[in-house]
Amino acid sequence: MAAGVATWLPFARAAAVGWLPLAKAPMPGAPPERRRKTDEMLVVNVSGRRFQTWKETLDRYPDTLLGSSEKEFFFSEDTQEYFFDRDADMFRHILNFYRTGKLHYPRQECIAAFDEELAFFGVIPEIIGDCCMEEYRDRKKEDAERAAGEAEGASGDGAWDAPLPRNSTRRQRLWRAFENPHVSTLALVFYYVTGFFIAVSVVANVLETVPCRPPPGGARDVPCGERFGLAFVCMDSACVLIFTCEYLLRLFAAPDRWHFARSVMSVIDVVAILPYYIGLVMPKNEDVSGAFVTLRVFRVFRIFKFSRHSQGLRILGYTLKSCASELGFLLFSLTMAIIIFATVMYYAEKNTDGTNFISIPAAFWYTIVTMTTLG
Repeated sequence: MAAGVATWLPFARAAAVGWLPLAKAPMPGAPPERRRKTDEMLVVNVSGRRFQTWKETLDRYPDTLLGSSEKEFFFSEDTQEYFFDRDADMFRHILNFYRTGKLHYPRQECIAAFDEELAFFGVIPEIIGDCCMEEYRDRKKEDAERAAGEAEGASGDGAWDAPLPRNSTRRQRLWRAFENPHVSTLALVFYYVTGFFIAVSVVANVLETVPCRPPPGGARDVPCGERFGLAFVCMDSACVLIFTCEYLLRLFAAPDRWHFARSVMSVIDVVAILPYYIGLVMPKNEDVSGAFVTLRVFRVFRIFKFSRHSQGLRILGYTLKSCASELGFLLFSLTMAIIIFATVMYYAEKNTDGTNFISIPAAFWYTIVTMTTLG
């Protein structure tokens, strides 16, 4: 019909302005629409919402559910339509794939539910368009990390809430007490005692560097660690003793000792107490003692032991781990900008007398401070 009207429309317009006389004979009728008899209209009912499409549209993809004969299992003789008890909002995107050949990911929908709908209708996610593929992969990665975290929590927190069998061993009960201190009063007391000594150790590590009043007859202030050396040594020895007992008990009670020894928290525990034992066997030599002072820096890792007592710190660690690639790209971009602007500053100040930018590395500090503090 549209073709017939388009053919006569120029003549009708010309006759209207007087270019051609109006035809006295009636205009021919519109040509009948020709549609192949093999094509038919199908009605797909998805949870009460009806969708209409051509059978030929679905037959384009015979490897899928709607394009194969398997859809006949869902045909209702009473309503003469195909009924699927699925998500109607997501089916709209799947039907659009049959019509256009392009699959798009709805950003407002759950990634797991979307994958379930694709699997049900036999559509592979690899054909998602380039405009949505990056978003789909990011959401897929986040969902996998969330599932891993839930599995770890189920094996950690949720599993420890269940009662132990009567024939449980001492190791199992001890490990349960470490992982879930609320199972007994003794475990809860040990939990708070270790947290207290962690705080004492961190505070002592800071206070021993604070200048104190000089002793009688002294000329200048000395660090509190030197003024009250015996008190700080006793305090440090008590903290290390508690940390060592905790580590050995955890190592004894761990279901898999090798896996526990390689874990991040186990490495932090060892690094936190190792400088103390190295200092006990180190000879009293000025050259060697200088290296030991450098090794004492690792005592600051004791602050990470708070992550056992703080869920917020563990969440922060998981967040940094999941964003490692993005943080790496940010650091790489910042490094590129620092090198570029430091090079510009060096060559701009190269011939200036008294300049501080004597080399490109010398200009790094100015560039870093400018970019990170002044924007």
